[in-house]
Amino acid sequence: MIIAAGGGRRIGGPEALLHQGEKPLVNQMIDTMTTAGCEQIVVVLGAAAEQVRETADLGKATVVINKAWGTGVGSSIRAGLAAMDDDGIEAVVVVPVDMPGLTATAVRRVAALPYPDVLVCATYDGLRGYPMLFGRRHWPGIATLASADVGARPYLLAHKDQIVDIACDSVADGSRVDTPELMALYGLTVPPQRVGV
Repeated sequence: MIIAAGGGRRIGGPEALLHQGEKPLVNQMIDTMTTAGCEQIVVVLGAAAEQVRETADLGKATVVINKAWGTGVGSSIRAGLAAMDDDGIEAVVVVPVDMPGLTATAVRRVAALPYPDVLVCATYDGLRGYPMLFGRRHWPGIATLASADVGARPYLLAHKDQIVDIACDSVADGSRVDTPELMALYGLTVPPQRVGV
């Protein structure tokens, strides 16, 4: 699941519209997840959803529109989990779109044990981050507790003893692009948005 619904007020436009050169970052993330072996890709859009559909190639993904995207990442996680209606899916890898340094190797590490009862978090310098792996048995609880801008954090705190931490420092950059300085560092741009989108 790729969370790409935010408005990106700190960077001047929706995260899903970020481009690295000519390529939309959302396409880069779809490629990363596909290379890592994810069988189904769900992209949760929100801010500027129609413009994202026009500029990105989302043909390989199931697209979910979170109309409540302004309430924070929690609503996007709920929307994405609700779209996972195949009973054969036992776990879901969750990543935000604004991680240009994420690699397929990191996703594979975190997703190595895709069982219904797992909770896995990548760590960078000992701090938890994305990708995260949520086993299916945890989805109802995550959806219930996911809130505002902290997403699954309340659920993870309540189940901290069950989380498996996987160090990804050596194979990926866990930085999220949330400042103009980081955008410049990664060579990212946000195209001008049309009025009314």
